[in-house]
Amino acid sequence: MTDLPKLSRPATRALENAGIETLEDLAKLSRNELLALHGVGPASLPPIEAAMRAAGLDFAQK
Repeated sequence: MTDLPKLSRPATRALENAGIETLEDLAKLSRNELLALHGVGPASLPPIEAAMRAAGLDFAQK
């Protein structure tokens, strides 16, 4: 299990509230599903995508 990258407080809270604790959890979501979470905006994508790429993961294709 791979830890999430450091994000803004609203984005971190949004992920916690959705039960997302690892990059593997994020890989179960599509990019649009992630952005639909209240508190997660476009500025959160670059660090998340970089961490996912480094771990060999990508968003789900839904």
